Amino acid sequence: MAAQSDPTPARDGRAWSVVDLGAAAAVGLALAGVIWSPKLSGAVASATGALIPVTVLVDVRGVAVADPAALIQAAQQEGKVAIVIRNQPHGSVAVKQVVPLQRKLVAVQPNGSVVSAVDPNQTTLGTLDARFVLQGQGRRSGGGVVFGNQNLKIGAPVEIEGEQYRIGGTVTGLQLGGR
Repeated sequence: MAAQSDPTPARDGRAWSVVDLGAAAAVGLALAGVIWSPKLSGAVASATGALIPVTVLVDVRGVAVADPAALIQAAQQEGKVAIVIRNQPHGSVAVKQVVPLQRKLVAVQPNGSVVSAVDPNQTTLGTLDARFVLQGQGRRSGGGVVFGNQNLKIGAPVEIEGEQYRIGGTVTGLQLGGR
């Protein structure tokens, strides 16, 4: 019997199909996501010593609360709050201090002088005006302070959350290196 020859030429390698290329692209994107993930960059910054203490002052004004003094005391006793920056959770940060703020009423007198007094409605109506002094880890960047993988500047809206409250405030102060 004579050996039959195969009419198709033999291939040394395998050709890439569309499915193979799609799988390779998915693996490449997954690796890129892991390498550039915010948590990994935060871990790298922490390991290299790029993170430094950051003190963030958050002012909360006019929040309706039945007992503002009890909320301030609870926040200080908890010792930490969860912070949300631009709708992105950052995690927990330490509460160094909660300072009650007094609202002032200002009146111009007929002779042109200006008189100010503490607003008596603040205690009657049960509104919270306070400054939360928060301590966390961040790093300096070209655009300010990076805190929780978010660029944080004075005037940025944030939310702070404890066990029994979630209130919105505004960043009024930033200090690198602690306070």
